Amino acid sequence: MKNWLKLLISIILPQIAGGLGALVTISSVGSWYQTIEKPSFNPPSWIFGPTWTLLYIMMGVSLYLIWKSNHPFKKKALWLFGIQLFLNAIWSPAFFGLESPILGLIVIIPLWVMILVCIRAFFPIDKWASYLLIPYLLWVSFATLLTASIWYLN
Repeated sequence: MKNWLKLLISIILPQIAGGLGALVTISSVGSWYQTIEKPSFNPPSWIFGPTWTLLYIMMGVSLYLIWKSNHPFKKKALWLFGIQLFLNAIWSPAFFGLESPILGLIVIIPLWVMILVCIRAFFPIDKWASYLLIPYLLWVSFATLLTASIWYLN
């Protein structure tokens, strides 16, 4: 497969995962989410879309760097990425779709772990692929704190 096609697929896959989550989120943000208690550090809603879009692009480039490599651990790293992307995709349905902060917390904690696992697995294959996931880990760290706070407050 040509590298430009791998790059395109790599960038589109995380966007699809995010788009599916956004479909669930949109219906709850205007209703249920407005009625629950949120911590004082809860960012405005308009921050989430651009932040996630940028993070999904960075995830896609990271995925591409691994996919195009010839490293013997490439297949394992791609599977790990797939697991974390699946967890990412089910967080919104768990939190927003089921209107359940505790389910969101149950999903986001293993997501955080899997992002860290991916960062470590990607590093020997391509350092930049690993570095590109660090902002994602930081954002999910913040999202974990936010999710735990919402659960606690409600």
